[in-house]
Amino acid sequence: MSLATPAAAYPVDCAILLCLAGGWPASAECAHACAVFIARITPWPVEPPLQIWNCPMRADFSRRTPVERLFDISFSPPSPPPLSLPALPFPAPIAVADQADIDISDPAYDFVRSIHVFQIEYARRRGKDGDCMTSSNIREGKYGEQGDFSWAHSSPARVPPASAFGPGTNCSTYAFRSVFVDWKDYEGTYGFEEVRY
Repeated sequence: MSLATPAAAYPVDCAILLCLAGGWPASAECAHACAVFIARITPWPVEPPLQIWNCPMRADFSRRTPVERLFDISFSPPSPPPLSLPALPFPAPIAVADQADIDISDPAYDFVRSIHVFQIEYARRRGKDGDCMTSSNIREGKYGEQGDFSWAHSSPARVPPASAFGPGTNCSTYAFRSVFVDWKDYEGTYGFEEVRY
């Protein structure tokens, strides 16, 4: 039997969305959201750090800012608010298939599309015949207009300079494996995290 008071339940992806937008402010909820965000990029498998499709944003057509709406959704009891029809072009509900359940194409949600994930596996050595042998497997994950996440093959040149990845130009022995994620918050402040393995 536990004597601890249970924490109020909240969808962690809503908290990630809100805390990321706000630049990861200091709070217990944001510390937990950040830990989940980073744990998702920790191998294996590497997952999208923000799974916006798990955040029931619903349609809320009041004149509050997106961050205020996210705050209400993230930290309020999980009872669905009534749906009202918009008088102005506010985010509308859309079919959910691994993307947001409202239209987030507005530039106010650019902080979602700013998230980039790089899974880096790189090795280089000089062969017995003197040739430089390089093995590079770099994947880049990014978010689409509605928060959908996709992977594509990438190159060493695309890895952001904030990463510790730095093979240099000579053919010295070099091996590097990591998952790197970077983002910009709602105000455009840059942030990143890298997990070596």
